[in-house]
Amino acid sequence: MTTETTPRPAPRPARPARTRRRKDLGTPRRLSRGQTILQGIVLTLGAIAFLFPFYYMLVGSLQTAPDTSIAGAFPNPANLTLQNYAEINSRINLLTGLVNSGIFTGGVLLGTVVFGVLAGYSLAVLQWRGRGVTFALALLVQTIPFQLLMIPLYVLIARNYGLADNYLGMILPFAINSAAVLIFRQYFLQLPKELFDAARVDGAGEFRLLWRIALPLVRPALVTVLLLTFIGPWNEFLWPFLITKEASLQPLAVSLANYISTVAGSTANPYGAILSGAVVLAAPVVVLFIVFQRYFTSTDLGSSVKG
Repeated sequence: MTTETTPRPAPRPARPARTRRRKDLGTPRRLSRGQTILQGIVLTLGAIAFLFPFYYMLVGSLQTAPDTSIAGAFPNPANLTLQNYAEINSRINLLTGLVNSGIFTGGVLLGTVVFGVLAGYSLAVLQWRGRGVTFALALLVQTIPFQLLMIPLYVLIARNYGLADNYLGMILPFAINSAAVLIFRQYFLQLPKELFDAARVDGAGEFRLLWRIALPLVRPALVTVLLLTFIGPWNEFLWPFLITKEASLQPLAVSLANYISTVAGSTANPYGAILSGAVVLAAPVVVLFIVFQRYFTSTDLGSSVKG
């Protein structure tokens, strides 16, 4: 009598440790209650430390009598007034400074976007001789400080072109931003080539490809470049100070610096007047970031290509 034995199934091969490790890394680990509370406390303290200088600047700009102590961060409501804003506005005209800063910044943004998009698209999508060398030169420009080029630029623009005390003279040195070119190039490289190939088959030209296909898909790059570029010319002091001598053409940053160095000490509350000017200068940047911060997220490029 023979007994049949059921063969045992072969043991499963062990999953490689590398595969398990990758899967573990890809799965987010849930934090415990204590870790969540600790994380919230740390983030709250970091937010307070980051926002406190802005709060102190705003409170200091509203104080009638200057108070540089720690208690000045929590002033008496009876000590708050808008007189400091009226005082500095009577000396430098805040509205004129804001308009000059807006013209200067707007011109720089326009040149940065136009030339950045064209150069970035050319370096990422088009095939032409010397593209690699041009990209290397764009990277090289990042290592050259602007202060090194300031004297030859002043001679070229003020003396040769005669653009001193002119908005165009302020804008020209910043009209092309190599960092914006690199940002646009990286975004254009992420676009599927099938989109451009299909459009070319339908007879679309390169400018139509750029306007109808590429630009709508790289909207986060446009907003990112605008926000990052906005800060530079808006707070720029040295070049507008060199190229403009007329007070009616100077941006607000230059007007504030002249006010601090000349007449701030003669006012009843110089700290309050200076801080009120700083609030006016910083307010557009803060509002801009609050409104457009959601556009920093990347767009969904895969939805444009059918599977």
